Amino acid sequence: MIKASLISKVFEAASIQRWNDHVRPVELTELDKQAHKMFIAYVLGRFQEQAHEVNWIRLIEGGIFEFLQRVVLTDLKPPVFHYLMKKAGPSLNRYVISQVENDLAGLRSLESGRPLLKEMEDFLEERWDGKAERRILNAAHYLATKWEFELVYHAFPKMYGIDETKKEIEDKIEDYFELIGVQKILLGGKSHHFIDLCSQLKFQKRWSRTPRIPQTSVLGHMLVVAFLVYLLTGLLISNPCRKRIYNNFFSALFHDLPEVYTRDIISPIKRQVPGLDAVIEEYERKKIEEKVLPLLPESWHRELVYFLDVQFKNRVTRAGKVEIVQEIDTGYNEDVFSPVDGAIVKVADELAAFWEAGLSLAHGIRSPNLTHAVEGLEEKYSHRQPLAGLFTQGQFEGIAR
Repeated sequence: MIKASLISKVFEAASIQRWNDHVRPVELTELDKQAHKMFIAYVLGRFQEQAHEVNWIRLIEGGIFEFLQRVVLTDLKPPVFHYLMKKAGPSLNRYVISQVENDLAGLRSLESGRPLLKEMEDFLEERWDGKAERRILNAAHYLATKWEFELVYHAFPKMYGIDETKKEIEDKIEDYFELIGVQKILLGGKSHHFIDLCSQLKFQKRWSRTPRIPQTSVLGHMLVVAFLVYLLTGLLISNPCRKRIYNNFFSALFHDLPEVYTRDIISPIKRQVPGLDAVIEEYERKKIEEKVLPLLPESWHRELVYFLDVQFKNRVTRAGKVEIVQEIDTGYNEDVFSPVDGAIVKVADELAAFWEAGLSLAHGIRSPNLTHAVEGLEEKYSHRQPLAGLFTQGQFEGIAR
C-alpha cells in the first residue's frame, strides 16, 4: 500500500523554495525543479538510445530516489551539500534512509523486485548498477538548474558572487558534454525549445481560482502523477512488462503537456458544456501536431502522440495500430504490444487532485471547490479496493500543525 506519509513527503517539495537567497522574478520550488529535470532526463535518454541502451526503469527509480533525498535534505545550497557529502556522506545517507524508511516500507522495485528502500540505499551509497542512468539524471539536474539560474541571473546580474555561481554551473554541465542530448540542448535549437516549452508549465498554477497551501503548478502536478503511477503500477499489476512500466510513467509525466496552450480548463466547464470535451481534444491535438512535435526528432513523434491521445484509456499497439482495450493483463502484458494503463493514469491524476485539495483543507484553507473535490473523490473510490484506502480524508489528520 502507498502510505499517506510518502504522498505527504512528495508534496513537501512544493513548499521548498529554491534560490531563496537571490532575487527571484518568480517563485521557484523543488517540486517544479524535479519535474523539469525528469522531462530533460527523458530527452537525454531518448538521444542516448541512439548509441547505448538505456535502462529506463533504473532511470525512473533513480529520479525518485534523488527526489526523496532532496526533500529530506530540504534547502541545502549545492556547495554545502557537496561539502557535507564529501566529509560525512555515509552518515548523511543513513539519515536520509532513516527519514524515508517508514514511507517506503512494503514497496518493491519494478526493476529488481527487491525492497525499494534497499535499492535507494544502494543508490545513495553508489553501489547501484545504473551508472549510465545516473549520469543522465545528473546532467538533467544541472540543465534544470541552469534554466532556473538564467531567470535569477537576469533579475540581478550585479549581485556579489553571482558570476562565480554561473561559472560553477557551466563547468558542471561541461562534465556531461559527451551525452549527445546535452550537446543538442546547449545548441539552443529545437530540443532546447522543447525543454523551454515544458518549463512554462511551472508558471501555471493548479486550481488557479482557489487559494491553496501548498500551491502547486501544472508542471509539479505532472511529476506527482507520474510518481503515483509508478507506485500504482507495482501495487495493482502483477509482473508488468518493461514497456508497460515505461509507457505508464511517461504517459503520466506528459499528460498535461497540452495545457501549455489551453491552460487548465476547469472540470465544471468541461462537464456542463455539451460536446466541449471533444472540441478541447481536437484543439489540443492540433497544437501538439503544429507546435510540439516539430521540436522533437521525427522518430519520437509517434511515441509522444501515443502518450497523449486517449490518455485515460487502456491501450495497446497491434500491427502498427492503436487499440483501446478493457484489460491489458489478458494477453497484452508484453513489450511487443507497448501497453499503457490509461485507467491507472486517471486514478493517479485524481489521487493527486485529492491530495492537493485535502492538504489545503488540513491547513485550514476551505472553499466549496476544495470540499466538493475531496468528498466527491472519496465517494467515487469508496468501493474500489485497494484504492479506497488512498482516498480517505482521515489521511490528512495531523499533517498540518
